[in-house]
Amino acid sequence: MSNEEIDEDEINPFTMLLTDDQDHTLNSVTTVHEGTPNQQDHHHLRSIQSTVVIRQLPSEGLSFQLWPAATALVSLLDLHRLNPSQSPLSATLSAARATANDRPLKILELGSGTGIVGIVAAATLGGDVTITDLPHVVPNLQFNADANKEVVGSTGGAVKVASLRWGHADDVAKIGREFDIILASDVVYHDHLYDPLLETLRLMTLVSDDGKERKKMVFVMAHLRRWKKESSFFKKAKKLFEVDVLHTDSPCEGSRVGVIIYRFVGKV
Repeated sequence: MSNEEIDEDEINPFTMLLTDDQDHTLNSVTTVHEGTPNQQDHHHLRSIQSTVVIRQLPSEGLSFQLWPAATALVSLLDLHRLNPSQSPLSATLSAARATANDRPLKILELGSGTGIVGIVAAATLGGDVTITDLPHVVPNLQFNADANKEVVGSTGGAVKVASLRWGHADDVAKIGREFDIILASDVVYHDHLYDPLLETLRLMTLVSDDGKERKKMVFVMAHLRRWKKESSFFKKAKKLFEVDVLHTDSPCEGSRVGVIIYRFVGKV
């Protein structure tokens, strides 16, 4: 059955957070930090034989929890470093490196949540990564970036944290547009954020600081479909970008859909 045929009411977004059964490389330990219940997840990266530790704060909201699309992208980044010839990301990352002129890749992550994707990108690609989210999410992002500084640094990577509100041109101006690639996972969820997200992508990928057309930048997004309404985001996106599928995961146990990795490239 295709994704389009799945009934919207059959997909419950609140039950589609990551569980240990969905990723056996994660080991969860419930702890307490400054009176707030939190969960420490240990994600082993085979490619660098190191472990990334991510703090979740479930009581603080959805932005503070791990989602399946994030760990799917993390697994692909790990695979890419381990065996580039088998990686669905190889062509995209090779093209990005070609424009980097032998310097580390400059990577931006949108809607970072816990920051796991950006942190792993820095560790596996040796990139200079900026992870972003709303202001109230930034402290936990910084906590996770600091907790993994040694692992990231061991491969020549670096992680910076910044606040970025979608649709705000001034936030984009503060961060800058000189990135080689943009990453995101599970950011197509609330329909009132579709247009702000697309506006941020437009500003980042299609407009230069002087307002003129800029070099093409690739946006790679991991997405787990939940609602039929999400198709409206892709219809709008295709007016600005060429959109194709890099990889499709098999459905997780108990689910009828798998994570899809999309690539967006700005139209001329």
